[in-house]
Amino acid sequence: MNLYDLFQELEKNADSEKAKQMSKYMRNQFLFLGIQATIRKKTSDFYFKEAKKEKYVDWEFIATCWKKPYREAQYMAIDYLNRMKDYLVLEDIEKIKKLITNKSWWDTVDGLHRVIGHVAFKYPEIDKTMIQWSLDENIWLRRMAINHQMFRKEKMKEELLEEIIVNNFGQDEFFINKAIGWTLRDYSKVNPEWVREFIDRYREKLSKLSISEGSKYI
Repeated sequence: MNLYDLFQELEKNADSEKAKQMSKYMRNQFLFLGIQATIRKKTSDFYFKEAKKEKYVDWEFIATCWKKPYREAQYMAIDYLNRMKDYLVLEDIEKIKKLITNKSWWDTVDGLHRVIGHVAFKYPEIDKTMIQWSLDENIWLRRMAINHQMFRKEKMKEELLEEIIVNNFGQDEFFINKAIGWTLRDYSKVNPEWVREFIDRYREKLSKLSISEGSKYI
């Protein structure tokens, strides 16, 4: 089995009309083959199941995906990382950081947040890195820091979440304020009291968007 055969598998399923639609949806920032997520995942499923047996993350394959001109290749790298996340180690955070800051947009950044979240939970020392990212000039690193604990439910580190969000007060950036709201909304499903108290305490500093999104279920 050769992971690199996946590129040919994807390319032979290209759909030019869908590619135009997908590119337009992403503000024409990226080229697409026009392959829907269900087809992409069905195509790669066997390859990734076999790759997982090796218990080894092939970073050369990921780098190749990121160099490809079509966006589906970056999505494929994210699918692969999510499948292989149990085999990621502390040092891989810097490699993932390069993915976040290269060819950046919400689709790839949000696709990677479960990967970062998994590694960060495994290695608590990454909490300091997330605080650093929450202060970075790069908005996508900030967004990742804010969102990396999503879906942890009762395992949420509340003090870490609060510090990261406070570090992003006063932002006019839509993607930052949206991320704050989404994370608060997600956590409100298991701890509405904490989220309600947080919003009340920082109401004057939170954006209207963050409050609206964060208050949806409380």
